[in-house]
Amino acid sequence: MASPLPVRDGVGATRLRVPRTGPWPTIADYMVERFFHLDPERLLRRFDRGEIVAADASALTRGTALGAHDFVWYYREPPVEREIPFQEEILHVDDDLVVIDKPHFLPTTPGGKYLQNSALVRLRNRLENPELTPIHRLDRATAGLLMFSARAQTRGAYQLLFERREVEKVYEAVSALPADWDPTSPRLAGHEFPIVYRNRIDKLRGTVTVQVDREGEPNAETRIELIGFDDAVLHTRLRPHTGRMHQLRVHLAALGTGILGDGFYPDLLPEAPDDFTRPLQLLARELRFTDPLTGEDRRFVTRRALSAAPRR
Repeated sequence: MASPLPVRDGVGATRLRVPRTGPWPTIADYMVERFFHLDPERLLRRFDRGEIVAADASALTRGTALGAHDFVWYYREPPVEREIPFQEEILHVDDDLVVIDKPHFLPTTPGGKYLQNSALVRLRNRLENPELTPIHRLDRATAGLLMFSARAQTRGAYQLLFERREVEKVYEAVSALPADWDPTSPRLAGHEFPIVYRNRIDKLRGTVTVQVDREGEPNAETRIELIGFDDAVLHTRLRPHTGRMHQLRVHLAALGTGILGDGFYPDLLPEAPDDFTRPLQLLARELRFTDPLTGEDRRFVTRRALSAAPRR
């Protein structure tokens, strides 16, 4: 559904579905209850200023009745953001595709505490292209290759590549060396390299981590290859066949070698401010695919490296 409001400062308007019936006389009453954590009068003043609009871009008022519109649009009020002190690097730009090297800590899209400090908003402003849209995503904590569609007319062709699993993705990770590591016979949890690990991963609403169902039909698969190790850490290459949320982090943790810097797996740690000196040691290293528009073989490789990787 097209937004009646243009992209502003690199940020698109937010769309909210409004119930047609309920105990709220007006849409404003519904939104006050829906966003109970906000100052009610401050929210109502946004109606007075004409900042909340319907699909035809007409402004709603405090008195607009519930049921008058199914959707409303508005701009998020910018949060007070902590600056992410790392710059994304643009690796490729053409009329249809943009590929960047994303730093650790930078989110792909706006959300929560981050608006201007997201890869999408930074790029829209930097390239002066409000149509930019991510074709896939990386966790905020993960660095490396990230692809964006540059225009709506060809976006679907690139999105289909990911839906059909026609993009070869390669990651690298650095983990703590398992206590039972045998350098003469490298294994993880009894598995010889290369390891093809499968399990079932489900995302439950309202949780920040995923749930592993050990009895369910597997829906996540990763091939894990050994790159190297030293006395303290293990360096692996990861080739995900599927793209479940937090899949690589979950799979390495399940094998007894959780990624360094991971505050989610194997144990969820208390939320804490970012420590920019200790990034998650996970990197999206390589993307390969056949371009759906030109038939050209495409290969992109990150210029970043994991700081904790062994030297040999």
